[in-house]
Amino acid sequence: MIERQSSGIKYFTVLIGLLRDRQNFLEEITQGIRLPNKIISLLVCSSLFLAIYGGIIGAYHSWMQALSSAVKLPALYLITLLICLPTLYFSNIIFGSKRTFGQHFALVLTAVSVTSVLLFSFAPITLFFLITTNNYQFLILLNVVIFSFTGFIGISSLYQATSVVLEQNDDESTKTRRKIIFSWLFLYAFVGSQLGWTLRPFFGTPGSVFQLFRDREGSFYLSVLQAIGYLLGIR
Repeated sequence: MIERQSSGIKYFTVLIGLLRDRQNFLEEITQGIRLPNKIISLLVCSSLFLAIYGGIIGAYHSWMQALSSAVKLPALYLITLLICLPTLYFSNIIFGSKRTFGQHFALVLTAVSVTSVLLFSFAPITLFFLITTNNYQFLILLNVVIFSFTGFIGISSLYQATSVVLEQNDDESTKTRRKIIFSWLFLYAFVGSQLGWTLRPFFGTPGSVFQLFRDREGSFYLSVLQAIGYLLGIR
């Protein structure tokens, strides 16, 4: 029991190190210092925070939906990362990057971890509105805003971090890699949005029976427009 608590503290110590001294944390990634430990710690902490937030939004429907969303939300971020990471890694390798796959993985995990911490910080606000309102469309839009905001901050932190982890030369290949990273961030956001739509429901429609997954129809962006139209009285 004591050893497990000690391991948990070590995981969170790594995360706190990222949040408090990101420059030093990224430099250690550049040098490959305790890379496996960083990867495992960030995976554990981000998955835990995402699971907590997923459980909260799923509780709007039922305990089964809460359990399902607590599993699906961390899976959403991890699967998106696994789908998109090879594109980032091999594109950078082709244009001269010397960083390893593990360094790229740790770099992207820093963004996921920042996003998960921000989502966890919004958990009390989301819980408050879940308790005080029954407007399903409002809750959907509220969480679209929260996920968009936290995702934007996470992606912004990733783009800033590349200037530390990736090579800092001013040659043409470095400029090309920066353009690749910028384009990859849009790919990451697009894939994540559509994957989230595929893995739905996370809330669960009020009054409906529990569903692990829904039929594939429409798209995430169409659903957002429909929710806005409903709130504005547009049918």
